[in-house]
Amino acid sequence: MNDRHTGGCLCGGVTYAVAGTLRDIIACHCQQCRRSSGHFVAATACRKANFSLINHASLKWFSCIAGFRRGFCQECGSSLFFEEQGGERMSIAAGSLDHTQGLRIAAHIYAAEAGDYYSLDERVPVLSGGDHSVPLP
Repeated sequence: MNDRHTGGCLCGGVTYAVAGTLRDIIACHCQQCRRSSGHFVAATACRKANFSLINHASLKWFSCIAGFRRGFCQECGSSLFFEEQGGERMSIAAGSLDHTQGLRIAAHIYAAEAGDYYSLDERVPVLSGGDHSVPLP
């Protein structure tokens, strides 16, 4: 996969760039992710040192759990980021990337909280930890 990635929200009020490798996609089925996105969240991640906001005019952060926050566009509502404040990782909604070539769903997390209206792909492993148990590239 190439060494520069870009993406943003639906209206363009938030855009970002990532230098370096992205982690493969993790599908999170926790109740918070399902409520914030309307379904499970498919997210890649990068080191924060490789992440930069290009335009953040409409970026809004929401914290439901102390020390963690979700970034979204307050204009169009696009769910974009999830981070542990002070951590090294920025999780990025895979659907917000301009190009996803080379990424694949590598694992499911919080599968016990999955909605009963869909099935998990049994070919993809289920991990017992959260996103932070998956190493960054």
